[in-house]
Amino acid sequence: AEVAMVSSASSSGALRSAMHDLAKDYVQKMVSKVSGLKVLLVDAETKSYISTVYTQSEILKQEVFLVESIDNEEVDKLLHMKAICFLRPSYSNLRCLCRHFREPRFSEYHLFFTNTVRDSYLEDLASADGEELVKQVHEYYVDYLVLDAHLFTVPKPMPKLPSCFLCAPYVDRQALLAEVDRTVEAIAALLLSLKARKPIIRYQRSSDSAYQIAESLYRLSYFQCESLFATERGRLGSEPMVVVVDRCSDPITPLLSQWTYQAMVHELVGIENNRVDLTHAASRAPKDQKQVVLSAYQDPFFREQMYRNYGDLGLEIKHLVDSFQSQSAMNHNIQSIEDMQRFVENYPEFRSQQGNVSKHVALMTELSRLVEERNLMTVS
Repeated sequence: AEVAMVSSASSSGALRSAMHDLAKDYVQKMVSKVSGLKVLLVDAETKSYISTVYTQSEILKQEVFLVESIDNEEVDKLLHMKAICFLRPSYSNLRCLCRHFREPRFSEYHLFFTNTVRDSYLEDLASADGEELVKQVHEYYVDYLVLDAHLFTVPKPMPKLPSCFLCAPYVDRQALLAEVDRTVEAIAALLLSLKARKPIIRYQRSSDSAYQIAESLYRLSYFQCESLFATERGRLGSEPMVVVVDRCSDPITPLLSQWTYQAMVHELVGIENNRVDLTHAASRAPKDQKQVVLSAYQDPFFREQMYRNYGDLGLEIKHLVDSFQSQSAMNHNIQSIEDMQRFVENYPEFRSQQGNVSKHVALMTELSRLVEERNLMTVS
């Protein structure tokens, strides 16, 4: 299923910038609430969330010296450090937290959950925390992954299997409902993080999956968690509208050839949570470019060129390479102490730019190879 968030015309730009900023702001608020040396305990989903919004160097600047999985039973005892637990409120994470409380590895535990937490869940945590190691508990509504300024995705309950929505009605009913619940939790978290009112919900009537998502979201926002949403109804234009449609009803789009940068990489190579795997690329990418991050947040060139068509993209990458070569020639022309000092000061930025140029050249080389190998020019 595909979910679209529709707001009034005046607030659509704010919605996009809010999604862009919220992802990073929540992590910033979380780490700033704990002073001193910190360890970040995550699960599989929150680890992906962190990796899409923060680089390792940015995390280190927040005095977070270790990122560890909550289910790792072999983590060393570091009683001089405090643990920030950034987790989904799942029962598997509850078991892991209870194990930590019985055999503490850290001096304090600060709990930040990505969605609403049931009272019974908190009671189980309180009964397991006999040494009063938990110092604070917060609900941060970030139960989704922000991939772009106007794009978020919902992690699948079983990442290695195809989505149940694509296989309905030929899948187990319980598996389908589990994916519906996970999708609804993510949409509700997004609405709450945007401080939205209760949404107007529209869905594709011919799709059972779309109906299940719309019905579950309605029950959650209007009855089960009504107090979390704004109680006063505003004007129709100021309320968010959630539109749920089924991609299975769109047979045309999968047949089209994509000719813009981001779309070509996604379709021909594959992008998973803003990461591209070139390990098996026949174009022999450099060793340090086997796995690359392709994020509009962290890469200014990609942000400017992601919607550029294939023909213009080649020229832009050539300009990028030429610019780097001219800067490289300047760095090699060292004739004085001042030149040496300038080189040392600019070296980290130079290395970063070198990696960025190498990444885009490797991607363009692989795209060109696949276009020729599959005769995509002729096919399209």
